[in-house]
Order: sequence, then C-alpha cells, then structure tokens
Amino acid sequence: MGFSLKLKTKSGQQHIVSKLADTTTVGDLKTRIVELTSIPADSLHVVFGFPPFKPLDFSNEADRLPAVGISNGDTLIVEQKAMTEQKSMELSKELAAQTANSTGILLKQVVPSDNSCLFTSIGYVLTGKVDPENSQYMREIIAGTVNSDKQEYNEGILGRPNDEYCAWILQPESWGGAIEVSILSAYHGLEFDVVDITNAIINRFGEDKNYGMRAFLLFDGIHYDPLYLESTNGEPPKTIFPIEDDSVYLQAEQLAKEAKSSRQYTDVNKFTLKCIDCDCFLKGQTEAQQHAKKTGHVNFGEV
Repeated sequence: MGFSLKLKTKSGQQHIVSKLADTTTVGDLKTRIVELTSIPADSLHVVFGFPPFKPLDFSNEADRLPAVGISNGDTLIVEQKAMTEQKSMELSKELAAQTANSTGILLKQVVPSDNSCLFTSIGYVLTGKVDPENSQYMREIIAGTVNSDKQEYNEGILGRPNDEYCAWILQPESWGGAIEVSILSAYHGLEFDVVDITNAIINRFGEDKNYGMRAFLLFDGIHYDPLYLESTNGEPPKTIFPIEDDSVYLQAEQLAKEAKSSRQYTDVNKFTLKCIDCDCFLKGQTEAQQHAKKTGHVNFGEV
C-alpha cells in the first residue's frame, strides 16, 4: 500500500514525500530527502515521533521503513548536522579573512512581540528572515532535548517537573529565556551572545564550547531582537560572525552601554502582565512570580 510522509526543516520549509511503499528502504528515503532539501547526505540528521524524538538510523540503509517505525502520515524533522569543532574553526578562519577589511554598523532587526520573540530572533540570525512560524520548530527541539535528559534538566533547573516543562514550552504563549538559549546554542553549534541592555553586559551562551562562530541577540528586559551588521561597502547584511572578530563584539558592548544610559529597556518591576489562565492583571515580575506560586498559573502575556 502506498503512503506519504511530511518533511519539516529548521528553516520552516515543508515537503511531502509521496509514492512510498512498505518496501521502501531507509536508503531510498534518504535519497529523496537529499533531493528535496539539498542537505548533503553525510550531514543529514532526521528525527520523527514526538518528544522524545527518535533519530532515524541511516547506518542500515537496506532496512524497510515499517521496520524502523515509520508509517503513513508521519512527520519527519530534517536538519543539517552541526559542524564539527574542526570544521567550525576552519570556517571561522575563512570568514575572518574575508571580513578582515569589511566595515559596518551593528543594528537591531525588530521582531514581533508575540511571546516567541526569542525563537523568531534566533531564526533570523540563522536564516536572515523574520519568520515567526519557525518558533514551534524550536520549541519542539527544546522539549525533545529536555525530555531526553531528565537528570540534567531536573525540577531544580527548570523550576517545574520535567514533563510539565515540556508541555509548557510547546505552548505558543510561553516565553523563552536563558535555558532555551543555552539549548539552542548547543543544538546549532553556535555561540549566542545576549546583549542585555538592562545592565549593559553581554551574556555568552556556549562560550565554554569553543564554537568558531557567534550571533548576537538584544534583550531589553522582556523582549529579544536579533542584531545584524549593515555593511558600509555594499556587502549583504551579516548575522553570524567569527569569534575572532572583536570589532563586532566591541560594537555590541557599546550598543548595550548607550541603550542602558538612554533607558531603552523595560523595567521588569513596572511592566504589566496578564495571566492567560485566569485573566488576572499583574504589575511587574515580582507580582507574576507570587501569583504563579500561589495559584500554579504559569502562562503570562505582556499587556
């Protein structure tokens, strides 16, 4: 009997793989995925199911799809494997050489304030596009990562039981923060530098992993926006930079200081939130935390 599968990529693209059969092999499917996504076969990574996701094992390409648990209508999440540290460093050196004489100014790309700004911002630095639809894909990555290691991601780290957190982060109204940035940094093999203008510091996620590349996110207390380098010599805007490119980092530091001095940030003790669970209005982060502790409600939206 013939069947079809849906493919979803981290860039938000979707493809349908049709005219498959119970006799279709893993190798056959791999060929079709490469043709549709243009991801090199040796860099292909595919998972399916629901958190915890199950990786598709390409080592036995003669296996038939039903034998590995794939059936009609399944959705496969397709990505390109993160670069090895060696490849990352090689690319870093190459880009450093290319950008040694380039000049530009670091600017903010505004993304929607829809409770998924962190994920939209990360999507922008990865793809160069503001596409809020990518957010759910990143939420699934985070839920899968957390669910697969309940010892590392325990209640003390998450602030709630592991299973409860996984269900929570999958909801579109749930905000992302440090835990989520850290997970996505490791997933993409990329250092994320969060320029926090509330205190004029830069928090480097993935600094200890020696990644060769970095991207910058601006944080104003409640909202994230991505940063990009607008070239002054006609080159396309850049969102990912070699670690060795100190000039961009220095611009980010200066941006943080100027934004703080002009108070371009949100005072988390004064902004208004609405509890999604009971429609209660709350003022500031402290009231929201007290409300959550008293009622167990954890879903808030900015007013």
